[in-house]
Amino acid sequence: MEQNAGKKKLFDFKLLGRVIRYASPYRSRLNASIVLALVLAVMGPVRPWLINKTVNDYIQHNMAEMVIRITLFQVALIVIETVLRFFFSYYTAWLGQTVVRDLRVNVFKKIIGLNLRQFDKTPIGTLTTRSINDIETISDIFAEGFIPILADFLTIIAVLFTMFYINWQLTLVCLIPFPFLILATFYFKESVNKSFHRVRNAIAALNAFVQEHIQGMQVVQAFAVEQKEFKKFNKINTEHRNANIKAIFAYSVFFPVVEIILAVSLGLLVWFGARQAVSADSAQAAKMAGEIMAFIILLNMLFRPLRFIADKFNVLQMGMVASDRVFKVLDNTDEIAPSAPDAFKPAGAVPGKLSFDNVWFAYNDENWVLKDISFNVNPGETVAIVGHTGSGKTSIISLLNRLYHIQKGSIQLDDVEIETYDLDALRSKIGVVLQDVFLFAGTITENVTLRNENISREKVVEAAKLIGLHDFIMRLPGNYDFNVMERGATMSQGQRQLLSFIRAILFNPSVLILDEATSAVDTETEQMIQHAIDKLIEGRTSIVIAHRLSTIRKADKIIVLDKGEIKEMGTHEELLKMGGYYAKLHEMQFSKAIV
Repeated sequence: MEQNAGKKKLFDFKLLGRVIRYASPYRSRLNASIVLALVLAVMGPVRPWLINKTVNDYIQHNMAEMVIRITLFQVALIVIETVLRFFFSYYTAWLGQTVVRDLRVNVFKKIIGLNLRQFDKTPIGTLTTRSINDIETISDIFAEGFIPILADFLTIIAVLFTMFYINWQLTLVCLIPFPFLILATFYFKESVNKSFHRVRNAIAALNAFVQEHIQGMQVVQAFAVEQKEFKKFNKINTEHRNANIKAIFAYSVFFPVVEIILAVSLGLLVWFGARQAVSADSAQAAKMAGEIMAFIILLNMLFRPLRFIADKFNVLQMGMVASDRVFKVLDNTDEIAPSAPDAFKPAGAVPGKLSFDNVWFAYNDENWVLKDISFNVNPGETVAIVGHTGSGKTSIISLLNRLYHIQKGSIQLDDVEIETYDLDALRSKIGVVLQDVFLFAGTITENVTLRNENISREKVVEAAKLIGLHDFIMRLPGNYDFNVMERGATMSQGQRQLLSFIRAILFNPSVLILDEATSAVDTETEQMIQHAIDKLIEGRTSIVIAHRLSTIRKADKIIVLDKGEIKEMGTHEELLKMGGYYAKLHEMQFSKAIV
């Protein structure tokens, strides 16, 4: 089914038109390329026609001066044609690369605006392929596809016109093998297209596999499954190789066939020309000499684009396949809705009152992750959410940030539904410290400020001192300019966590969300993090998600979740007295601590 769908789109001229519209801002270069294609097509057959005229009109009549003039004119023609061909190649390649640049900007802008559910079900490697490999293939539509094919067709028409003008009988004889060439071109096109389609799919699979396994290399090595994963990679890589080999085989068959057909055409040319020359008078026989010389050149000019037109057509087709994939990303409607012009934009800090009212949520619109969730958080209060893994704790904070959209109910911040907030304004009021802290390749300062030029180095140092991380940073090479590497590979989990606290302080949110902020760290680091938490939540509405119940005893309210439902709600002491879910969780952790 996928292949059939692909074939439908190979001749989708609407899709081709959509790609070409990306070149409309550069219409002058596009028009110049088309005009150059026309001029070059017309100029090509002029030289063989001049050779025919030189032999028949000047050489046979010993007009040496005219021969010299015609020769110099042809040299000038070659120089002009070379210069024009340079500009043609440059303009088409320039158009391709410029369209690629614009498309990449649009695709990346689209990707960062997609709802997170798209990233939940789409491999990162696939999106990487769409953003890089597929878009790069689209550039070939201009450099090697649409415009060069147009130029080749114009050249073929111009050459055929010249051949018929010189001698229509000789032309018809030379074209006898052409049906075989058309048949061979059709089969070549179909064979290479299928192979290229498999190549594109294999590239996407390779990118997705490599991306995933480089990110998860620690797991691969820790469980000693290198050989097993290598076999999987080798299988995908072999499929990629086989697809390429099938394409190479098609090329290996097609080009010799074209050479044979050209040889047959030349043989027919010599046979028919000699036959006419023998049976004609001396003047007619002498005329045939010039025509045969011109036809030899014209046939080579005719076959030259025909050798590559099928290949170029496949390049065009693959560009269209890649375009279809890229436009699927651009046409994805599951994106973060832009804020309305009249969206609510609170000035300055907000009190931070939160309200969840009968909220239902599912990632796939079927299996409910949260069921009828209702609770309130007063300004300045700290609410802790506890529960087993998969109970829906992280989903709650994702909804508050509008990373996902609820199916039922409402969520309010200061009695205003979050859906009516300007998205940037809403997220600027909410600070998030996640369990798995993501650090970008760059300096500590760039990571904690997220390259916000309005945050000075002095503020960064002040925030680091506030949570007790300044001395550690100063001991690093380059201190605040220390490169943390991709994902913070040069720092421990606790150090990355503390850097995320600096980030939260610098953006000064009214509402603070801490997602498992003290998990997977040692006791000493936990104490530093707890100190940072105390500083952060001071005067802020806070939602704390934690497995360690010892870190949330001071919370104003504790919500116990189980399978997406609120089972209990109250203070630490109240929940212990109930003897329910929370009391059991507390007893389990306490007994483990004693052991």
